[in-house]
Amino acid sequence: MDPSRIIVALDFSKKEDALRIVDQLEGVINFYKVGLELFLSEGHEILKILKNKGKKIFLDLKFHDIPNTVYKAVQSVLQYEIDMLTVHALGGTEMMKKAALAVKEYSYKENIPPPKILAVTVLTSLDEKDLVEALSFPISRESLVKNLALKAKQVELDGVVSAVSSVKTIKQVCGQGFIVVTPGIRLKNSNFHDQKVVATAHEAFSEGADYIVIGRAITHSNFPQKMIVDMINS
Repeated sequence: MDPSRIIVALDFSKKEDALRIVDQLEGVINFYKVGLELFLSEGHEILKILKNKGKKIFLDLKFHDIPNTVYKAVQSVLQYEIDMLTVHALGGTEMMKKAALAVKEYSYKENIPPPKILAVTVLTSLDEKDLVEALSFPISRESLVKNLALKAKQVELDGVVSAVSSVKTIKQVCGQGFIVVTPGIRLKNSNFHDQKVVATAHEAFSEGADYIVIGRAITHSNFPQKMIVDMINS
């Protein structure tokens, strides 16, 4: 298993806890996800620290607002040299277009490689019953994910965040070069916590995922480096 394709989620509220994990995984993992909890509590400072340590950053804030607001929000975070960021596909095609435009304009202006921009399809905490309750009409999870992935592809986003169960379908309709990042990764026999659609790392890569995101199964372990090395070597 290629460790460069593993993203560890720093789901903490304090930078000290997050950086302790980064230090414990030094030499093994180089790619980290910063989500709402850590970003809202520590702000841009955590991004600067991770970059100073030479780490890659997946900024998972799931931007979802009117197009112009998302355009400005995306531009505001690009100065921190992030490598990957997310918008929510349900924000619509115009919003996704503006996010993509923000990345292109900023990268051209600064003469830097553009970060990958991904659309979040359906959260792994939602099953089909939840979708019916939220949307007020029946739709299969697979159909919704497929449609949202196609919309993201049409507006030239780099890929999507989606459950392992949808990877093959997304690759079939969007092409092998379309990036799929899969959250909800668990070790065998581990706790699912609040996620309903989960898989192991081996299952994710076997289905064709480009990257996996794993969090509490590693970060809440007493021996995080051993856990992730065992997973890589399994």
